[in-house]
Formats: sequence, C-alpha cells, structure tokens
Amino acid sequence: MNEIKGYLRDFRIDVPEAIYECKGIKLFGRRIKSIVFSTDVSIIRNCNADAVIAVYPFTPQPVITQAVMLAADCPVFVGVGGGLTKGERVINLARHAEYQGATGVVVNAPTSDETIREAVKIIDIPVVVTVVKDDDDIEARLKAGAQILNVSAAARTPELIRKIRRDFPNVPIMATGGPSEATIRETIAAGADAITWTPPSNGEVFRDIMEAYRKGNPHP
Repeated sequence: MNEIKGYLRDFRIDVPEAIYECKGIKLFGRRIKSIVFSTDVSIIRNCNADAVIAVYPFTPQPVITQAVMLAADCPVFVGVGGGLTKGERVINLARHAEYQGATGVVVNAPTSDETIREAVKIIDIPVVVTVVKDDDDIEARLKAGAQILNVSAAARTPELIRKIRRDFPNVPIMATGGPSEATIRETIAAGADAITWTPPSNGEVFRDIMEAYRKGNPHP
C-alpha cells in the first residue's frame, strides 16, 4: 500500500519495524502493538507509535497527564503511582486520569493488591500493573483486577514473560523490547502482545540536524 506523505511532517521518529510482528492488544476497538515510552510532547507528537505510556519518576500530576494527552493523537496509558505515591491518592489519580481521557492507568510494582482492587471498582479503563521480578504474585494481581501486565525486567524481560505465559497464557502483556530489533523479536517470541519502546531524546534527534547546520547543509 502506498503511503501518503507530507514534506514537513515526513520527518518523524518511527518505531522499529520488528514491533509490528507482535499480535497486539485489542482495546476499545483499537489494536495496539507499539507503545512509545515518553513524556516529551514534541517526541510524542512526531512519533508513529500506536499509543503512549506516560510514566515518570516523580509524583504523578494531572497537569502532566493533560499536557501529554493534549499533544498525543493516539491512546495514552498514564502512570498513577504506587511506589512513592500510595493508597487513596493512587485511586484519586486513576479516577482523574479517566476523566481527562486516558486509555488506561499504570501502577508501579510496589502497589498493593487492595489499591488495585479499589481502583478497578471506580474506573472503566484498564488498570495496567507493572511486573519487575520473578517473585511478583501474578495470580494475586489478576484476582485484584489487573487487566494488562506491563513487564519491565531489563535484560530478563523475555525470561519473565515466558514464566508468566506458562501459567497465564491469555493475559495481555506489554513489555519493554530492549535496544535492538533482535531483542524486540526475542521479547515477542517470549509472549509479549505489545512492545514499549524508548525513543531517542530531543537532544539525540537534534545532534545530526545541528551538525548539518554547522556545515552549512540543509536539514538532513
């Protein structure tokens, strides 16, 4: 199929082609395969990922959620805490994220099962639970109401996915794909349904452009 392009908007960040080999997660009528991990609105606006996962290492703030969703032209999974931010605040942030238009909320690995259970009661979007190590009690997470698992175990991610798949073959899994097409394919082969991908930073994208400008060359 021929792709329709524009001169200005053709310059963008494309997710790795290997991601399209996964089967995707069907959510609200959309099939999501590629999920960009970023809160940089300029990157989000100029990336062809199917969705955004907006999690960051600070206390979640609705104003950040709103800025990301204003920039994104695709579904957004929003981080609502669970580590530093706990309990009732997580539940309130989840409720607010749904009202702002989030497609799903993401809770950190330390989140209690009770908090997950309470969040599921009050929102009508998926609660995505992050899994980071072998001894996480997946069965308890699913019984509490987790609808999607977000596996993020660095180099051990494929191994952890295989372990989960043995016991829970049908649970939707999004997972970090690693730094290359080969690691993405390994993660998909292990059983990931969708891949979260970290894009280059603004500075990295600018590097080649500025080098060209310094030499008097046009935009590369």
